[in-house]
Amino acid sequence: MTTELLAPLDLAFWHLESTTHPLHLGALAHFGPVPAPPGAEAADVLELLARRAAAVPRLRMRVRDVLIPVGGAAWSADPDFDVRRHVREITLPGADFPAETARLAAELMERPVERGLPPWEMYLLSGAPDGSFAVLVKLHHALADGMRAVAIGAGIFDEIAAGRRPPRGSRPLPPRSPSSGLPGPGRLLGIARDRLGDLGRAVEVGASVVRASRLDGRPTAALAAHSSGTRRVATATLSLERVHRVRRTTGGTANDVLLAVVAGALRRWFDGRGLPLPGADPRALVPVSRRRPGAPPGPGNSLSGYLLDLPVTEPDPAARLAAVRRAMDRNKAAGPFRGAGAVALLADQLPPLAHRFGAPFASGAARLLFDLLVTQVPLPRSALSLGGAPLRALFPMAPLARGQSLAVAMSPYDGRVHIGLVADGAAVPDLDALADALTAELDLLDPPEREAEPGA
Repeated sequence: MTTELLAPLDLAFWHLESTTHPLHLGALAHFGPVPAPPGAEAADVLELLARRAAAVPRLRMRVRDVLIPVGGAAWSADPDFDVRRHVREITLPGADFPAETARLAAELMERPVERGLPPWEMYLLSGAPDGSFAVLVKLHHALADGMRAVAIGAGIFDEIAAGRRPPRGSRPLPPRSPSSGLPGPGRLLGIARDRLGDLGRAVEVGASVVRASRLDGRPTAALAAHSSGTRRVATATLSLERVHRVRRTTGGTANDVLLAVVAGALRRWFDGRGLPLPGADPRALVPVSRRRPGAPPGPGNSLSGYLLDLPVTEPDPAARLAAVRRAMDRNKAAGPFRGAGAVALLADQLPPLAHRFGAPFASGAARLLFDLLVTQVPLPRSALSLGGAPLRALFPMAPLARGQSLAVAMSPYDGRVHIGLVADGAAVPDLDALADALTAELDLLDPPEREAEPGA
């Protein structure tokens, strides 16, 4: 693969990271046992995982600094790539395997990926008595947004790997030598015109961000955190059919229903902690992909976002859903170029040097914009497997911004919505209670007794 400059937003994620605020995406995938014919050994999952990861060209790329543009960086093939430095196995006590995987996932999510190497890691988590296992994947946010991460990570699955051409060698092709980076006079004039256009767009988007920001800088107290550097992970699973049943009854989208469930779960969590409800509804950043539907995922990040005041102060579940639906309709009507959620677009307009030296100042700005992240990560609709072992669940995990204590990520798969919660370990020690509240809130919108009603 040729040398490729990091896009501005990718560069921003690369420089915003710190030891206490790692900026990698994660996914915890649970698989059933690997089937084996009578008398034959099951597939070596670790070997299979390593071989398939090594065959994904993007996973052989590392970040290096470049001279031009000043402050920039580029992806280039790692000449010493060794997949065993990225793919490891950890054996867990089997007594409560799901709980142990969540505990270990939290510990592993605390640790930044190693710089100087391709910025990703995979862990095979084994030890379940029935032969089932889990895989934890970590990809730096500079490498991929949610959709791109799915496209990269999907290369480990049987169904995708079977259709991919095998690598031409065990070592990557040497990268092409980068050019001097000194463009000719005609190109310089084009760059100047582009930068003037970028400046105009940056001013427009920046003004929109400032207008929508909370300049008093006061986030919802229970969701703010002076980072402890620790992480907790919890998971929840909801019935996708029940979510769609609510959607068919009330209108809107399935994502509106899930956002209302998150709002209700937060209200229930506040109450369970004995905390008063916040004076203002907490703000969620809801990332929005700028990729066209059906288009290839392409390299890097292509994101904007909507802001949503989650109606936790509203006591009625139906009214909460209606409020979410109205707010999201307004967001969609305005488009992803308006509001503080467009901060990702602003990052796309800034020169590399601004990202390199502005990161310490920008890292604390998230609390002025939103209180928590709530994102949905789409997965392939077809059944997936690894070495013949069926994928049972996949819980996505989002990074925490500085000053924030909670991120919620959701992925529909196989008739269920799998929800991954990542929290600061000191600020939210009771994350499992919030995970349980998600199920309870869906029960309010779609009472379980409806399951037994004829024709429901």
